[in-house]
Amino acid sequence: MKITFFGAAGEVTGSQHLIETENLRILLDCGLFQGHRVESRRKNEQFHCLPKTLDGVILSHAHTDHCGNLPGLYKAGFRGPIFCTPATADVAEVMLHDSAHIQEEDARYLNRKHPPELPRIQPLYDDEHVTRVIKQFETIPYGEWHDLSKDFRLRFQDAGHILGSAICEMEICERGDWKRVVFSGDLGRRGTPLLHDPQRVDGCDVLITESTYGNRIHPAADDIKAQLKTILHRAEARGGRVIIPAFSLGRTQNFVYFLNELYNAGELPAIPVFVDSPLSSEITSIYRRHSAVLDVEFQRCMQTDRDPFSFPALRYIRSQSESMELNYRKGAFVIIAASGMCEAGRVIHHLLHGLSDPKNIVLLIGYQAQNTLGRRIQDRIPIVRVLDHDVKVQAEVETLQGLSAHADAEDFKWWFEGLGAVRGVGRAFVVHGEQESSQAVAHLLDHVCDEAPTIPKFGESFEI
Repeated sequence: MKITFFGAAGEVTGSQHLIETENLRILLDCGLFQGHRVESRRKNEQFHCLPKTLDGVILSHAHTDHCGNLPGLYKAGFRGPIFCTPATADVAEVMLHDSAHIQEEDARYLNRKHPPELPRIQPLYDDEHVTRVIKQFETIPYGEWHDLSKDFRLRFQDAGHILGSAICEMEICERGDWKRVVFSGDLGRRGTPLLHDPQRVDGCDVLITESTYGNRIHPAADDIKAQLKTILHRAEARGGRVIIPAFSLGRTQNFVYFLNELYNAGELPAIPVFVDSPLSSEITSIYRRHSAVLDVEFQRCMQTDRDPFSFPALRYIRSQSESMELNYRKGAFVIIAASGMCEAGRVIHHLLHGLSDPKNIVLLIGYQAQNTLGRRIQDRIPIVRVLDHDVKVQAEVETLQGLSAHADAEDFKWWFEGLGAVRGVGRAFVVHGEQESSQAVAHLLDHVCDEAPTIPKFGESFEI
């Protein structure tokens, strides 16, 4: 068996890992690289996995950095099955159509500034590629082994990261020898609202694990709510707006749920809240549709609150004209808008209009990758480039790390102990993290592995 790492190797985005045996070529995830536009474009338009020869794709979940280049894979010739959970299939369909729209908008924007004598920039893929690739989804519910061929079995367990996210357990036969391979996908946290804790699984011959926040400890949910309440009251007192860049999938639903809890407890300031993202509205509807797989706390809340994703002060914005009106609104209010790293979407326009006002607060509630606008704001660079304008960062910048949907060091330690309880791990690969966090996870994992964990580089292959 050979494993080659074509994404999220030494970095956080672009998850893509190839497993090859004598009889099979299986790709784990097919995500978009996110970051600096030119570099991301170069990475995203090249496939090194030979798409036409793949036997299938296993999709851990529907975040863009894990599923976002599936239409590109189809465009490059892939026609095999894509295995995922039912909720992931529903969410990925919406996410991919939105991604195609973003690709087309970006191409139009860049072509307006492109020298006319040069070839026109094309989107990575279009809506037709999305329509075709989603027909290749084959759904498998949590907890059931499925024989996908005589040499390959697959089971999904709840990863507790976002709706539908899965830990992928595989049993693969080569020359009569069965090997057990576990891919963590993105591992979630314990004790968070909406989602179950990550499912512990038995040890394996090969582990591929993410490491995004392996060197951090997240604050408890009650601490987050206390900080959030303080920030919102501060904005109310000075009549400023709170601009919250948030991914439409997962982060927005968690944040709205926290606000709803504060409202129900009578602790939310009397200021309007706007979710300015049609995509968020669609995905929240999918959360409602799949509410049966959400956690016990959510089920309890539903007994007294008909819709935990809504409260009187909250309004979901759909039209572009309504979004534009928010930039000229007076007084204190909250805007939650995509994208989470401030690289696309409506939040960029809100930052253009709001960053230079010291009354305002930019509240970052998710990971900010290197070379993104979100990271530059987080690092408090005095002047940032927003939509071809140089903008002074005079707004207050706050970060709430505790809302992350990724496991922290304590969660990893707990999950790795489950792997080591029976048989441990033969060989481990640590991916989807910056160097410090990947090294921290490798250290946490070392005592349950037969060999020292490996942090692979892009394009590296390993024989198992």
